[in-house]
Amino acid sequence: MLARRRSRSGGWRRALLLVLTAVRMAAAADPVPTSTPALNASGAGASSARDMRALLADIARRSAEENVYTGDAQIGTLRALVEDPRSTASPVLHWRRLRTLAAQELRVGETDAAVRHLEEAAALVPKLGRAVPQADVDAAQFELAVAYLRWGESRNCVARHTSESCIVPIRASGVHTDQEGSRRGIAQLEAILARQPDHLVARWLLNIASMTVGAYPDGVPEAWRIPPAAFSGGEPFPRFTDVAAQAGVNTRDLGGGAAVEDYDGDGVLDLVVSSSDPKSGLRYFAGRGDGTFRERSDEAGFTGLLGGGNVVQADYDGDGDVDLLVLRGAWLGRSGRHPKSLLRNDGKGTFTDVTFAAGLGEVHYPSQTAAFADYDGDGDLDLYVGNEGEENFRFPSQLFRNDGDGTFTDVAAAAGVAGGLMVKGVAWLDYDGDGRPDLYVSNYNEPNRLYRNRGDGTFTDVAAPAGVALPLASHTVVTGDFDDDGWTDLYVGATTPLHRPQAHGTRIDPLSPLADYVADRLGRPTSGETGKLYRNLGNGRFADVTRAWGVDRVLLSGGIGVGDVDNDGFLDLYVGTAWNGYEGLLPNVLYVNRGGRRFADATAAAGLGHLQKDAGIVLADLDGDGDQDIFDNTGGMLGGDAFGDVLFANPGGAGHWLELQLVDRRGGRSPIGARIRVSVVEDGRRRDVHRVVGTGSSFGANPLRQWVGLGKASRAETVEITWPDGRTQTLRDVDGDRRLMVVEGGDRPSD
Repeated sequence: MLARRRSRSGGWRRALLLVLTAVRMAAAADPVPTSTPALNASGAGASSARDMRALLADIARRSAEENVYTGDAQIGTLRALVEDPRSTASPVLHWRRLRTLAAQELRVGETDAAVRHLEEAAALVPKLGRAVPQADVDAAQFELAVAYLRWGESRNCVARHTSESCIVPIRASGVHTDQEGSRRGIAQLEAILARQPDHLVARWLLNIASMTVGAYPDGVPEAWRIPPAAFSGGEPFPRFTDVAAQAGVNTRDLGGGAAVEDYDGDGVLDLVVSSSDPKSGLRYFAGRGDGTFRERSDEAGFTGLLGGGNVVQADYDGDGDVDLLVLRGAWLGRSGRHPKSLLRNDGKGTFTDVTFAAGLGEVHYPSQTAAFADYDGDGDLDLYVGNEGEENFRFPSQLFRNDGDGTFTDVAAAAGVAGGLMVKGVAWLDYDGDGRPDLYVSNYNEPNRLYRNRGDGTFTDVAAPAGVALPLASHTVVTGDFDDDGWTDLYVGATTPLHRPQAHGTRIDPLSPLADYVADRLGRPTSGETGKLYRNLGNGRFADVTRAWGVDRVLLSGGIGVGDVDNDGFLDLYVGTAWNGYEGLLPNVLYVNRGGRRFADATAAAGLGHLQKDAGIVLADLDGDGDQDIFDNTGGMLGGDAFGDVLFANPGGAGHWLELQLVDRRGGRSPIGARIRVSVVEDGRRRDVHRVVGTGSSFGANPLRQWVGLGKASRAETVEITWPDGRTQTLRDVDGDRRLMVVEGGDRPSD
């Protein structure tokens, strides 16, 4: 099915979307016609009636037919085909139909039925003779192995979840209680490896499955054993603990966005999460101040606000409270022309959908990423939305200029930033230090863009001369001053590439990005793309320091969090993984910044090697104990890949800190883009810690209040703030371990 090479993302991606699961359809499977109506791009129908909830409800209803990740409309037809006497009379036809049905059942989470039908297909193999290629028979066995492993996950990691579930290396309470699924999967994987000893994905899964039954490493045959060092780095670090259940935020759903802020104005951080499932609603968790949360989604006005692949935040109307933008339709192509939602906060954590009144609902394009900044310097926040164009459907991205009256006007074409590529991440940053925010756009399967702000309302793409056009399989964008030299750097995650075939039928082949991932873990040569770490040289160019900093690894990343988890003043990275199929059991990675010179892998010691798919990741002090915790919106996009969100509590114990909330009481300007320089004396040496006000990552929104680690210094010599309008303000002799509100022009900060 997927053997024919396609050079552009659109055609190949549409083929991939028909496959999606670990148990993909066989090459000769019966085609099942589907109806895939899409919203009119002009926003006709429900859009013109300005009824967002009715529009979203209609999308949810149609998702059974048109959503290739969650739709279940085909299953009834497939079951009828399997039961057709003409099917059962032909072993080959019946075998193919059983595999096709099982793939769809597994995709939507009917795991028991999928296992049963794959076992029935396996029993037919002796009757197939030479009518079916051996490669397809091998693929079917791999499908069964993955289905067994998923069966085991459902019975243990989901149904019997513990704080150590799905964390590599799997140990203690993370070991499965019900081991039937894993042990059946192990038997199938060993049989595959006996015939195909170089099947790297089967080898990887064998080692993971052996961990789940307490048999790793000694219980894995030496020829197929993966050394423990390949699963994570050896950097020492205090161990985090998943406390999501105790905190009340372990929502089980598909992956989506996450945003943390004090939305209700009580001084305590709250949490908003979304789900890519078009039938799931937006959720609001109000912080109590003790590390626990109370869900108040209905009170927040979220009833009927369904779906959302990502959430970003900003005070777009300058009234002093933080509003929300929900993005929808990602990865769905033409069927993803779903509306975005602009939610205006009344200051008490109650939101009103003002999308259409604000001028953001005239057209609907699939999107997963957006960012706010005052690009034209007029004092209010503008909005860039990166849309997902593809071959033959060049949905342009949008630059919405804030008109200052609660409405926006799309000026992307005139500004030169409309594009039409498949955008997966966007970030504003003043890379050249001229005081104007520039725009970085991460394009999937196309070169990335760095749009330099010319100051006259237009932009020029300088990505190639600046040296930041890669990776091609780009995804999440993270900004931060990783070496603390005063210039904002970039980390651009890489995910599954689509410029080459990854599977023939269902067989994971040597070109698979998953095989690249495993080869990279084993130290073998690989052509897989790594994320890119770009150091800003301060002269309009960036240096690729990916290898020098130790982050030249194939990770297939999803959400990425940025923050200072050890309070040493240097920004760290938590990279989530997000291969879509069930075989994608890949641990997240914690990169700890060592002195602004390199990153070290502290995943194993920190207990952060979570195996489930990751979407929005947020770093914030959610329990108020003086260190940044990690919230991870977990779960894939497949209907059966829901998982409980995790909240990793930071054990702390090292480093002083400041938390700075910047407020402009005079002009109502947002602090987004304000620059902070904190000077400390540590071990007799003076050094500066730099921050820029923003949410940090394009997939997971940190609070706009900025977290600054002070290391061993118990106070800051100076805190210098350069506000977005260019005015500067300096505070002196600021004691550490405090949360401060800094008012522009004020004499002293307040706690």
